[in-house]
Amino acid sequence: MNDIFLKACFRQPVSRTPVWFMRQAGRYLPEYRAVRATTDFLTLCKTPELAAEVTIQPVDILNVDAAIIFSDILVVPEAMGMELIVEEGKGGPRFPTPIRTASEIESLIMPDPDEKLRYVMDALRLTRKQLKGTVPLIGFSGSPWTLASYMVEGKGSKNFRYIKELLYNEPAIAHRLLGKIAASVSHYLSAQIEAGAQAIQIFDTWGGILTQDAFEEFSLRYIKQVIEETNHTNVPVIVFCKDCGHSLEKIAASGCDVVGLDWTIDIGNARNSIGKTVALQGNMDPTILYAKPERIREEVKNILRKFGKGTGHIFNLG
Repeated sequence: MNDIFLKACFRQPVSRTPVWFMRQAGRYLPEYRAVRATTDFLTLCKTPELAAEVTIQPVDILNVDAAIIFSDILVVPEAMGMELIVEEGKGGPRFPTPIRTASEIESLIMPDPDEKLRYVMDALRLTRKQLKGTVPLIGFSGSPWTLASYMVEGKGSKNFRYIKELLYNEPAIAHRLLGKIAASVSHYLSAQIEAGAQAIQIFDTWGGILTQDAFEEFSLRYIKQVIEETNHTNVPVIVFCKDCGHSLEKIAASGCDVVGLDWTIDIGNARNSIGKTVALQGNMDPTILYAKPERIREEVKNILRKFGKGTGHIFNLG
């Protein structure tokens, strides 16, 4: 097996810098668009054969060093009892009935991932079988804070008014919600590992909307809980918190093996700060992919130069 990704996660020597891309299975690939033309997004996520097919596409086409299972972070709130709607061309996924009160939070169930999310586990098992050991397979989840943001807002937001009102006016209720989500996520990730995930990534897409203090209380605290409660012996954990450069050292101390960096962070400075304890993943600005090939190559070389020689780097987008 090509295991340089896993070795890099644990800061072990590798022959070259491994590379994979967040959202590497997606609309930019004609092969993916051909599959999507036959079905809607949620059906794609919930059909193991199709999810496995699009998971493997970038491995075959781009020769990346890891596959990441095709799914969506919002399947967890759906499994907890919320109605999830994805309407093509209508602003992305949404929850038509957001949760905003203590009683609504208490009504959320703690799902058994082998039942409510069995389609993800089946997709993982099938993908591992079809990969035939060529590259490792990554499982993932949204962070408790990011999931809570969608669950309370009902959809993506510009100002996140409702979730912020909850955490500032009713912090105890916010913590109750985050605790329930964290328990669900840890069970979900443990089940993914049991089903064949060889690494896991926690995406904290909306951690950066918080102040540093609020991030550490309402987001990072629950990321740490997830890591502590997930059975991940010998399985590396990657944490990617967008726009959270203010807390890099505390993220690195969360129990993760790899810290994902967004493109606003200087990877050389990050390595000097935390590179002795965790590996780093990233961190090219995705929009550079719209540039001319020579400019893209220049930026890739720039990131590799800033990281420097040695172990513990996985090239990715930011």
